[in-house]
Amino acid sequence: MAFEFKILAKDANSQARVGIISTQNGKIETPYLIPVATRAFIIGLTKKDIKELKIQAILSNTYHLHLKPGDNLIAKKGGLHKLMNFKGVIYTDSGGFQAFSLGDAKKLGLSKLSQNLERKKHLEKSKENESLVKITNKGVYFNSIYDNSRHFIDAKKSMEIQSNLGSDAIMAFDECSGANKSYNYQKKALERTHAWALKSLKYHNKKQALYGIIQGGNNKHLRVKSAKFILSKKFEGIAIGGSFGDSFGDSKNSMLETIDWIKPLWKKDTRPRHMLGIGWIDDIFELVERGIDTFDCVHMTRIARHGNLLISPDSGGNIKNKFRVKIKRSIFKEDNNKIDKNCPCKTCKTHTRKDLHNLIKKDKMKFGRLATIHNIGFMLNLMENIRQSIKNGTFNELKEYYLKT
Repeated sequence: MAFEFKILAKDANSQARVGIISTQNGKIETPYLIPVATRAFIIGLTKKDIKELKIQAILSNTYHLHLKPGDNLIAKKGGLHKLMNFKGVIYTDSGGFQAFSLGDAKKLGLSKLSQNLERKKHLEKSKENESLVKITNKGVYFNSIYDNSRHFIDAKKSMEIQSNLGSDAIMAFDECSGANKSYNYQKKALERTHAWALKSLKYHNKKQALYGIIQGGNNKHLRVKSAKFILSKKFEGIAIGGSFGDSFGDSKNSMLETIDWIKPLWKKDTRPRHMLGIGWIDDIFELVERGIDTFDCVHMTRIARHGNLLISPDSGGNIKNKFRVKIKRSIFKEDNNKIDKNCPCKTCKTHTRKDLHNLIKKDKMKFGRLATIHNIGFMLNLMENIRQSIKNGTFNELKEYYLKT
């Protein structure tokens, strides 16, 4: 298997590190934020856009691709790399979380469980939806969001699907249980996750790098137990799961506390560490400091489609405004400044804030493309700056520049 991780530099005052993940399809310079191509494409972008952005890696969704167009069809076409014409590293998730959460979304008529009001309704009606999604020690029974057909995924099936997709790095099948679950349920869920981790090790395509996932909800005992178990197994990479918005009620402090529980256990471990579903700027700084190497998140592309553009502190970005401007606001009607003073992306080179303000009203599709190019370009540039700061011994200064209040 052509998968290797080399640590190139370490921060003297934290666990932050620079490394490089090498696969047969490309390399990733870490720390790195992986853009999400849920259904094998990044919404709004062309293949040329992806190439020009020099995206090193993407993450696609096993659940969606299994259901539509189907992993067997993708395998016949030569896998995701050929389907997407992407010359880089591809990650796929296990599909377990989506099988559960999107099944509930179908039942409740919800589109995004990440929204606070929707999540509240989801938690309140969880008992009502037990017939739609059934989790057993064997695997997960669920209904498709596309045609309501009944499906089943277990660890072996997840490995088979991801093998058909042909991704470079894959995730072990796991259960991500929500914050509304009792300790006893969390304990049983973790036992299932660990059993499924062993089956994933047994059945996965050995040409693919397999990441084991640390779970355990918001319980210190279970998180530490899971970390010890996963770290003791022969996974090529380590991932931290939890869908922290659901598991911890959107508490960033709880998320960081969870990492602080387990980071002493991996201090000497040299495998790459991946944080699932996290991509906000403040979170990235805090987690890089704690030793996380890669992230994946829909944040930068999703907010772009809703008119939000990422900016650095030099251009007015801060924790309070979440490092973004809502370009539809009237104050940008005559603003001829760049979106961000320091951003090297193509959108910033060719369009002003005024241009984007007018465009979102006239041509949302074109705006979405330009905004997505900017947000991804901005974040990839930030990750490069983070890597350089670790190498130069100035990571703490860069963090303080962004996170100062």
